[in-house]
Amino acid sequence: MHPSSRNPDVLVIGGGAAALAAALEAAAAGARVRLLDAAPPPLLGGNTRHSRNFRYAHDAPNRYTPDAYPAAQFRADLLRASGGGADPRLLDTLVAQSRELPDWLLAQGVALQRPAQGPLPYSRRTAFFLGGGMAAVRALADRALALGVALMPGCRADALVRSGGCATAAQTAAGAMGAGAFVLACGGAHADPIRLARHWGQAAAGFINRGTPHVRGELLDWLLAAGAVAAGDRAGLYLVAVDARSPAADGGIVTRIRGMPLGIVVDCAGRRRHDEGADTASTRYARWGQRLAAYPAQTGWLVLDAAGLRAAPAALYPPIQAPSIAALAAATGVDAPGLAATVAAYNASIQPPADPLATADWCTVGLVPPKSAHARPIAEPPFAAYPMRPGVTFAHHGVAVDTRTRVAWADGGSVHNVFAAGMIMAANLIPQGYLSGLAVSISLVFGRIAGREAARAAGRAGGGAR
Repeated sequence: MHPSSRNPDVLVIGGGAAALAAALEAAAAGARVRLLDAAPPPLLGGNTRHSRNFRYAHDAPNRYTPDAYPAAQFRADLLRASGGGADPRLLDTLVAQSRELPDWLLAQGVALQRPAQGPLPYSRRTAFFLGGGMAAVRALADRALALGVALMPGCRADALVRSGGCATAAQTAAGAMGAGAFVLACGGAHADPIRLARHWGQAAAGFINRGTPHVRGELLDWLLAAGAVAAGDRAGLYLVAVDARSPAADGGIVTRIRGMPLGIVVDCAGRRRHDEGADTASTRYARWGQRLAAYPAQTGWLVLDAAGLRAAPAALYPPIQAPSIAALAAATGVDAPGLAATVAAYNASIQPPADPLATADWCTVGLVPPKSAHARPIAEPPFAAYPMRPGVTFAHHGVAVDTRTRVAWADGGSVHNVFAAGMIMAANLIPQGYLSGLAVSISLVFGRIAGREAARAAGRAGGGAR
């Protein structure tokens, strides 16, 4: 859709859940809205395209989520995951307003999946999009178009123009664009290889970007240089274990590797470095992402035998298989004597439990590092391996905001018409760690707030002339 030459009331910069939510709320408030996205049209949606669920508080079971997830537990879960670093005011806002998300999404035309409709994992904390994140993005974009939002894909914004206590325009690939208010929902900077190398050194070359390649941090850099208050850790990354054969960017959730408790993980020399049985929760792939960052060439191998492979979660890429450990080493490039010695020592150290069917109770004795659970022998051919590297999902770094999503400034002043939502401000809530479905919830809750506040700042709240 081609925007008119007339300046919008609200200019939203970004294309994911936060940007679309902001555009929808601003338009519903009566504002004339334009949305810029750096990605080309097929890639509208940012990392939301790869999402599948969102987290929300609810006091009883409903059509989309079994059992209850009280607000107090949501709050406690996030505080634990963030190491207690979540801004308490924003946390209260997130938890309280997350309750509205299912009904709001349904009203925008987003379909949610009922647990009985398909093979969903049990989750009382999250609801799932029917058709995944791609379907949700398309529905939100269609609703935005129906409300008159002008979409401009393939248009990057690099800076704002300030005059006194307000911003007057955004500097974009299409030239300066004026607006009455601005919502920055363009993510952090996790896709910028120069920035990653600055903080992670040569290891950054071994990282794979799971999400959109269009989040490079231009506006984040501008904000911080202009005096915005930073939030989170400049070097902080949410890393997960992904298949090393994944594309360099945009592989998404399907590239994860999750079967570590069912085998052993070795480096290129064939050595184990961590207890594979200690991490069996759904966060295990995130722990391994951080560990792999310290491996030589940032590469590890999940080694399984036939029994482990049968029990392993489905993976996007087929495993590398071989009839023997020696042949597996040759096929993967892992040091053959090292791998053989590791497998032999591991198998010899296994202590079966009194009940052989209690698979979680199998452990090793005298092995360093130990395998504290699920220590079944690697003995049944064919043997298999998955190559793994760290996959970058997002950065734990952005700008500070208040509960109205106004950007905070170091001099204590304010730019009254600049708001930030989504992953560019998520570090206020998750300066470290993560919870399933949290990024989408943060994006939707604070995107909605930012859209309403931007419409108000532009003088259009309550429904102005269109």
